[in-house]
Amino acid sequence: MKLILAVIQDQDSSKLMNALVENNFRATKLASTGGFLKSGNTTFMIGTEDIRVERALQIIKENCRARDQLVAPVSPMGGNADSYVPYPVEVEVGGATVFVLPVEQFHHF
Repeated sequence: MKLILAVIQDQDSSKLMNALVENNFRATKLASTGGFLKSGNTTFMIGTEDIRVERALQIIKENCRARDQLVAPVSPMGGNADSYVPYPVEVEVGGATVFVLPVEQFHHF
């Protein structure tokens, strides 16, 4: 048994949940916040048998895409202004960050 933790961008959340349900995966969806851009994410917890992990990863990969986004810089309050960029910067966001963890026990009550 494995536990898959997938942190994805909010825009991909509904699409991924629908695809997981269509493929008979049970998932718990949690609201989360990213540390880099401090923007909303969604974290999926998916418990599955070892033999179905690759299929779950394929579904995540097919439904979560990276995209470019303009990000307004945060002014360096009291920090070093030498590295401060005063205009929006384009960064790649999205996709999925996925962890696959072993599960010692699983109970469904």
